[in-house]
Amino acid sequence: MEASGMLNAQMYESVEVGDERLFGEVIRVSGDRATIQVYEDPSMVKPGVPVYLTGSPFSLLLGPGMMGNIYDGIQRPLPGVAARSGAFIRRGEKVPPLDLQRKWKFAPRVQAGAEVAGGSIIGSVPETEQVEHKIMIPPNVAGTLEHIAPEGEYTVDEVIAAVKTASGLREIKLAQKWAARTPRPFQRREAIVAPLVTGQRVIDTFFPIGRGGTAAIPGGFGTGKTMTQHALAKWSDADIIVYIGCGERGNEMTNVLKEFPELVDPRSGKSLMQRTVLIANTSNMPVAAREVSIYTGITMAEYYRDMGYHVALMADSTSRWAEALRELSGRLEELPAEEGFPAYLATRLAQFYERAGKVRTLAGDEGTVTVIGAVSPPGGDFSEPVTQHTRRFTRCFWALDKDLANARHYPAISWLKSYSEYIEPVQAWWESIDPEWPAMRSRAMEIFQREDRLQQIVKLVGPDVLPDSQRLVLFVADLLKNGILQQNAFDEIDRYTPPAKQAAMLRVILQIYDRGQEIVAKGATWQQISSMECIRAVVRAKSSIPNDDTEAMKRLEQQVTNELAALERSAS
Repeated sequence: MEASGMLNAQMYESVEVGDERLFGEVIRVSGDRATIQVYEDPSMVKPGVPVYLTGSPFSLLLGPGMMGNIYDGIQRPLPGVAARSGAFIRRGEKVPPLDLQRKWKFAPRVQAGAEVAGGSIIGSVPETEQVEHKIMIPPNVAGTLEHIAPEGEYTVDEVIAAVKTASGLREIKLAQKWAARTPRPFQRREAIVAPLVTGQRVIDTFFPIGRGGTAAIPGGFGTGKTMTQHALAKWSDADIIVYIGCGERGNEMTNVLKEFPELVDPRSGKSLMQRTVLIANTSNMPVAAREVSIYTGITMAEYYRDMGYHVALMADSTSRWAEALRELSGRLEELPAEEGFPAYLATRLAQFYERAGKVRTLAGDEGTVTVIGAVSPPGGDFSEPVTQHTRRFTRCFWALDKDLANARHYPAISWLKSYSEYIEPVQAWWESIDPEWPAMRSRAMEIFQREDRLQQIVKLVGPDVLPDSQRLVLFVADLLKNGILQQNAFDEIDRYTPPAKQAAMLRVILQIYDRGQEIVAKGATWQQISSMECIRAVVRAKSSIPNDDTEAMKRLEQQVTNELAALERSAS
């Protein structure tokens, strides 16, 4: 929309349009005219309706009550909206993001007279059984604490403290506002040294993501992007999960909203929703709200990061967000770039992913935001602009393969197309689990590359012409795929594997390869190796050996050693 008489309007200022006061944002200012993108259905809005300026940018209300809630792209709580509007959101519907009537048990941590600054923690609230919500001084406030409320129950709108600043007295409440497009400040960035442990073997062992890092999951329709993110949300060792459904189909988002409350957090045995915030912005919602939903999610993630938590943000999918940018750019009559996307697509993607990281918070704690964005390239074409630009700004690339998905190999992450730039930063951490991890990972990747080259020969002339040493490469590559890379999300044991067991499983299979090559050189055949009794036990180890049973893994390794030794003696 275009409005006149807007001399006082600022870029990205929030406005309300018409008698229904539809929520919008100024995205262009030219003289006294302003272009407004409205985050709700603007049909039936006629020329001549008033536009109301709010004087502030689009901001979120951050405080107790976000955890376990379900929001739309502009932070309207969908359960609260449903209670008022029913199944459909009424135009102009305004529901407070946080329950203004609920009382929270506040416990102060400092006393009056203390010097405080932005980010200082002055108290805490038990938001859920798993999350202690730390009440912080807003980042732009510093001074002396004049008074602080005693321990008791308060609403998010009640004043619980006051800070004497250079410009006067500043009231502090349980909740604070923050502009969604503005990154929250911190002291400094710190080097990533530990991985985000996901329990997914193909990720942790071969393509790890650092805690505070960035990753992209590109894949065509049906390759398992959403299911992979579900597994990461459930099993990763993040303290807080923020899940953004950006432009996804309504039925797919419905499944997420139904499944997440039923998921059990393996660490606590409680509902996973107790440490999860969901942002649901489906494809039939206004396209402008889809564009802003990404900023809503990352701002919430930064808020919990500032408390000293490790946050994992799942964005599904950034392609739909980029399509919203393209549509808005077209309406603004901007010059299009590649495939119609705006020329600033790369800049917007960079601004989003750079808000991830491991930081020293204003309060002096360590906090991280790990961003994992799904990308939906049309037809699975990884050369399209969104995938290519995302690849520039993320350090981890988990490429999903349609052939693997069709073969029911999940997670369908290609071991040839994927990569991780966090191998070196997390190497010391992995070596504390198993000193041989770097060497074992490199040897396994070498086997996959050799197998890929041999498969090209096999397609031409068949496997029978290959010597036993090369047939053994094909056999061990299959062992790695079936015994390690493939994972059953419905199996009680196989759905999550701790790092120690991952390393032990890899060592056993590489032992078969290394000793097997020596035995083949002495005259044995690859069929003799593949028919050993221990092979079946090795493949089944992922689901038959409990994750904490280290002795069983040692017995399996000894069984493999004994059978290989017996085969070597017979070959000699």
